[in-house]
Amino acid sequence: MSHSDRPDPENVILANGQLAATPDDVFAAFESLGIEHDTLVHIPLYTVEEAKTVKYGLAGAHTKNLFLRNKKGRMFLLVIEQNRRVDLKALRDQLKLTGGQLAFASTERLMTYLGVVPGSVSPLAVINDHDSKVSVYIEKALLEHDSIYLHPCRNTHSTRISTQDLLKALSAWGHEPELIAFED
Repeated sequence: MSHSDRPDPENVILANGQLAATPDDVFAAFESLGIEHDTLVHIPLYTVEEAKTVKYGLAGAHTKNLFLRNKKGRMFLLVIEQNRRVDLKALRDQLKLTGGQLAFASTERLMTYLGVVPGSVSPLAVINDHDSKVSVYIEKALLEHDSIYLHPCRNTHSTRISTQDLLKALSAWGHEPELIAFED
């Protein structure tokens, strides 16, 4: 899919028929939870390599976010350090997941359950998963950083929050993450 062929992120409809959250909706949720945040607006970023070209200014971890599914239709969001490479078969075995092989979920599933288009995946997108259909897994090493940069439902924004506030938001949105460690 070329970038020009991507669906319009402003018109994504969730499984419950509602419009998906915008960055302003994420920021309003942060305000209600007492979460401080800094946001940088930039050109659309579709890959980790493109994200590495942005000058962020403040320290913080950077992520790679993989939206996966298994053969039984369960969905998973894997949040890992931006340079981490993952073998999906080994990951399935490490997490002791049943239900068949892991594969990347379709754009349609991404929009229906996380309310974002390709290139905008981040754990902040679970604000759209009202029925908790997506299981979140976060690389434990990311939480060793004080802050983390994430897309607030659009790849034109990178928002810096504390890693503890990320966990607070995920908990408030009904998505307690599983922490995973990788051997280097």
